[in-house]
Amino acid sequence: MQRRRDPVEEASEGSVDLYDISTWEERTSLDGLSVAIYRFLVASTRVGVVLLALLILIGIGGLSALTDPQTGALTILSVLPALGLAAYVWHSDVTTNEPLSLLVATFLLGVLTAGFAAVLNGLLQPGFRSLGVIGTVIFFYVVVGPGEETVKLLAVRLYAFRSDRFDAVVDGAVYGAMAGLGFATIENALYITRNIGGMNLDFGLELIGAGGGITAVRALAGPGHVIYSAFAGYYLGLAKFNEDDAGPIVIKGLLIAAFIHATYNTTVGLGTGLLVVFVGLPQLAAYLTYVVLYDGLFGFLLLRKIHRYTTAYRAANADDRDLDAVASDGSEFE
Repeated sequence: MQRRRDPVEEASEGSVDLYDISTWEERTSLDGLSVAIYRFLVASTRVGVVLLALLILIGIGGLSALTDPQTGALTILSVLPALGLAAYVWHSDVTTNEPLSLLVATFLLGVLTAGFAAVLNGLLQPGFRSLGVIGTVIFFYVVVGPGEETVKLLAVRLYAFRSDRFDAVVDGAVYGAMAGLGFATIENALYITRNIGGMNLDFGLELIGAGGGITAVRALAGPGHVIYSAFAGYYLGLAKFNEDDAGPIVIKGLLIAAFIHATYNTTVGLGTGLLVVFVGLPQLAAYLTYVVLYDGLFGFLLLRKIHRYTTAYRAANADDRDLDAVASDGSEFE
């Protein structure tokens, strides 16, 4: 992207020193102090957000949920499908492999920022529930979907997005998937804690028997978070390399992710019920079937988007640089 220039700078064509007139660079000690203060404010803001997220997570019992051995064991089992999907998204990145440090940091930030969504949901849910079924649906589309997808995108934006290793559009999908994995991990841990909390269970069949049902349910809830935030992350990557339109691009990604997320929340109960009534499946089997079908559809669309990028990347790096094979056929959401 070409930098916009003031008319004085354009007219001079570089022949005149226009420092502090229409151009600027760090020259004086005051300039250096200004740069240092700005960098400190930016860094302290990021640190402040992380510390606040940590305090909220502690307040809602997130850390105790993760450190309890029983909950931890069931949480690990519950996030295996989400971990597998996130790993596949990472493997699908045709560009350079993302460093483990950035992947782990994004995962941990996904765990931390989940607390913001928990607080927002908890504060607003009673008011929407008082409106009945319609209020609950509105709550999913106005609060849950946008809120949870925004905090997962924040997990990417706080650290990985600023790194030079975030050097391709598709990297956004990878880091978005990792943020979704972190969010799913803490959410699953909290759900499991509520279901087996206070039970003194031995490891083995007793623990599996008590927590197996909720673990199975949460195991298929996790991949959804990975899919939703990978979509939003992809558009964050697109925004990084299209700075003039970065704002609308990020909003588009959030709208897509929030819509898929909220539609899942709205339809999962109805879809499960229909499978029970018309197919005759048991409740749990009907739920698992619906989730597999729903996540399978949008997982396919996500991988299709990544595949289009992969095809374009390989064509752009071929000897003849033939990009005809990846001519745009429109977005799958348009």
